[in-house]
Amino acid sequence: MRIKKFMAVLMAAALALGVSGAGGIAPAKKASAATFQHLNQQGIVDAMGAGWNLGNQLESAIGGTPNETNWGNPVITENLIKAVRNQGFKSIRVPVSYLSKIGSAPGYTIDSSWLDRVQQVIDMCINNGFYVILNMHGDGYNTVEGGWLLCNGQDQDTIRKKYAACWQQIADRFKNYDEHLIFESMNEEFDGTYGEPNRTYYSNINALNQIFVDTVRKTGGNNAKRWLMLPGWNTNINYTAGDYGFVIPSDNYRSSEIPSGEKRIMVSVHYYDPWDFCDENNTAITQWGSNATDSSKVASYGDETYINSQFHSLYQKFTSKGYPVVIGEYGAPSKSHVDPVNTACRAELAYKVCSYADNYGCVPLWWDNGVTGAKGYGLFNRYNYQVTEQSIIDAIMSVYGNDVINASKSYMLKNVQSGKYMDVSGGWAVNGANVLQYQASGAKANNTWKFVSDGNGYYYIYSALGDGNTFLLDVSNNNSSNGTNIGIWENTYCDAQKFKLVKNANGSYSIYTKTSGCKSVVEVENADTSNGANVQQWEYNGHNCQKWYLEEVR
Repeated sequence: MRIKKFMAVLMAAALALGVSGAGGIAPAKKASAATFQHLNQQGIVDAMGAGWNLGNQLESAIGGTPNETNWGNPVITENLIKAVRNQGFKSIRVPVSYLSKIGSAPGYTIDSSWLDRVQQVIDMCINNGFYVILNMHGDGYNTVEGGWLLCNGQDQDTIRKKYAACWQQIADRFKNYDEHLIFESMNEEFDGTYGEPNRTYYSNINALNQIFVDTVRKTGGNNAKRWLMLPGWNTNINYTAGDYGFVIPSDNYRSSEIPSGEKRIMVSVHYYDPWDFCDENNTAITQWGSNATDSSKVASYGDETYINSQFHSLYQKFTSKGYPVVIGEYGAPSKSHVDPVNTACRAELAYKVCSYADNYGCVPLWWDNGVTGAKGYGLFNRYNYQVTEQSIIDAIMSVYGNDVINASKSYMLKNVQSGKYMDVSGGWAVNGANVLQYQASGAKANNTWKFVSDGNGYYYIYSALGDGNTFLLDVSNNNSSNGTNIGIWENTYCDAQKFKLVKNANGSYSIYTKTSGCKSVVEVENADTSNGANVQQWEYNGHNCQKWYLEEVR
């Protein structure tokens, strides 16, 4: 396991910011079997969008025993999950180790309290609209105390029985979850050496992947039709896409509901190239890409053409044949303490990885280990939920966020809950005119809006009233409180008039207010469906009254 996974974080605990309920609206319920939505290859890739890893938490183990705070991170809270969602990420990978939490043969029973905690975290993510990847993470390392899922282990028969027993328990617990949950068979599975794969050990990995697919499918429920994800040798792109022994397992027990021409298996790889740049312990190589100013600080390989070549090989081998590829981990640590150019280079790498992933039909998930500052991969402070690397997030979202919003177009904003449109009361083109919802058969100046980027990830939302370039959607008095009124006001270029749009899985948008620190959104008060219901600011809770469809005016 690379050092990035094991770094114990020495962080000063800050007070967690309390978050109260939003308008009395209950959070989204757990999806049930009846609501399972079949997503084909393009559908699942689009739905997962840009992703993020909840790293160094549920997989962190000391002495063979996992605990979410072992490596210095705080207890996982929903506030953190919401902070990630607020930045536009749509999928989360939740690494989990089991190790000593697994009982003895023949049952290999997993500690129910550990599974309970895993389930709580999965629920936090799904209830906030995420697609979630749940895996078996640290059990397959030769370097981890208590590691047992070893492709080079002597007793493969026992390993396989234990593996099947564990996945049967995990799969059975989650079998009624909807399509938002994806199982990943294992993590960086290999024999601990970094040369060309041992063919015998590779065949053991293939056998484990087949056991995983068969075991999960046979538990029934939605597990017969959900997407399953599996790696090749050490999640290495060359050793997975090349002729080194990787075999995609058969999927003989999947649901007959799935169209015969579609797949439900994904391939998992990781991307940390060039490693000299992506290794937190190498302080000599700190620059990458067009932002580099010193060639002596740039690695000798791994430039943009290399990314293209690597991802193109994934396209040829997998995505062109119906198998989505998930870049389950990518990223580069902060070396800005030794080189101020480093942050811009990291952001450019993130942008390029996401651009080529998007081009070749892959899903990228940034590795975040919770470490912020020197040598850290963290994008968020897990104690106070604040963004620590906005430029990297902006680079990612420049590929995956808001790509359908055109500044030259005008839109009507239709509330998902009520089916009514955002409207300026009375059509008054004056400062302080109130914004509410009202039914409409067509576009008029009072219910038409245009979006103009501020260049930093936010939009000014202009009303078409007046000359169409004067009055903007505005949070009254720049107030961050729940219940603050939404109106229009002449452009003052302040935070009250800046909004971040985050696309939801159903194609609607949540409109986050910068004045609240992107904790709150524009919603219809009390989820009211009547004409004239007020529009206000309230903390995000995922209710449909907080979601808006953008309908282009033609």
